[in-house]
Amino acid sequence: MTSDIQEIRVVCFRLGGDMYAADIMRVREITKPLKPAGLPDAPDFIDGVINLRGSVIPVLNLHRRFRLAEPVSDKNTRLLIVSLAGQAFALVVDEVTEVITVPVRDLRPPPQFSRGVESQYLISVCLVEGSLVMLVNLDSILQAHEVDAVRGVDTYNNDIEDNNQV
Repeated sequence: MTSDIQEIRVVCFRLGGDMYAADIMRVREITKPLKPAGLPDAPDFIDGVINLRGSVIPVLNLHRRFRLAEPVSDKNTRLLIVSLAGQAFALVVDEVTEVITVPVRDLRPPPQFSRGVESQYLISVCLVEGSLVMLVNLDSILQAHEVDAVRGVDTYNNDIEDNNQV
């Protein structure tokens, strides 16, 4: 017996004046921002790394990744802790607004030329209460060579855990 997915639950967040969403099954937690430590030779969209309850997590700045103007950080800024390429990443967003359920029938292909965000980073778009919401394709945020550039952070986590057990 096969069952088609009728709806998806997403976490909605703001970047600049636009609304985005990510599949809630990929979001591990939402937290207030922590000051990242620098990460030498990291891609320009990586702000550094944070220590979140003993795990060293790279911080990915979505404004820089999507080539959007960066706002001044404020009290609404949050980190979405998500899994990208088998590793935890913290995505910097301006504000997390809500968790919603979207009927799959309401999802539409993203436009070829989105306002500031390349369509490769989007899965689909939909209207929610009259506002356009863009569903982010988390699997496309990092390319293979970019994953390799920050892969050492995961190895570093394992080394720390191994050393703490001695």
